[in-house]
Amino acid sequence: MDSFTKDVKALTFDLFGTVLDLGGSLAPAIGAVLKKKGSPLTPDQFWGKWRARQRLEQYQDSMFMVGHSGYLATSRRALEYTLALEAIDSSTEEIDELMAAWQQLSPFPEVKEALPRLAGKFTLMALSNGDPAFLEHLAKSRIQWDFDYIFSVTKVGRFKPHPSVYRAAMKEMDLEPANCCMISSNSFDVLGARHCGFRAVYVNRSGLPYEPSPLKPDATVKDFTELADLLAG
Repeated sequence: MDSFTKDVKALTFDLFGTVLDLGGSLAPAIGAVLKKKGSPLTPDQFWGKWRARQRLEQYQDSMFMVGHSGYLATSRRALEYTLALEAIDSSTEEIDELMAAWQQLSPFPEVKEALPRLAGKFTLMALSNGDPAFLEHLAKSRIQWDFDYIFSVTKVGRFKPHPSVYRAAMKEMDLEPANCCMISSNSFDVLGARHCGFRAVYVNRSGLPYEPSPLKPDATVKDFTELADLLAG
């Protein structure tokens, strides 16, 4: 086992984009709408714009500090913005159909084999920006894994990477920062966790450059198979 894990007792997992394949899961529904509307965009192109706007909506939600509107609410606002940006006229019903596709998110294919290997060594927590009922549904029906803890940011009213999220998750498990290791494919999540004293592994499936920051991940892997090899042996 790598030396940075010597004090680690719990792995805290981002779900959206790390455990769950957002783009791949949503592509059929996005593609159907784009085809119906005669848009030249590919599902990947549309999703890239939607995802970027969703993150902006979350950051604004946290910075304005006027209340936590929730993950799916920010996703819907981002969808409406992206449709308007691309001049794609859609009805409320069509937007509802696209949002319903979030209920059918699927994990990346290697995740289900990796989680039992990791569970043999660590406590596993889902640490997510999602809303509680949504996370329970995803864990039970889509990931089909019984996490030791499911922590929703609604408990603190801020989205990751706000420091209060990581600190509250740590306290819920009665652990110190060095006892926790964040597993995320979102570099902002790695930054937020490292800032709070967590260890962190960056799951870089797409070979993206990391942030120009001194807060680096302790390790970088390409998928959960590599993650389990690294942490569980």
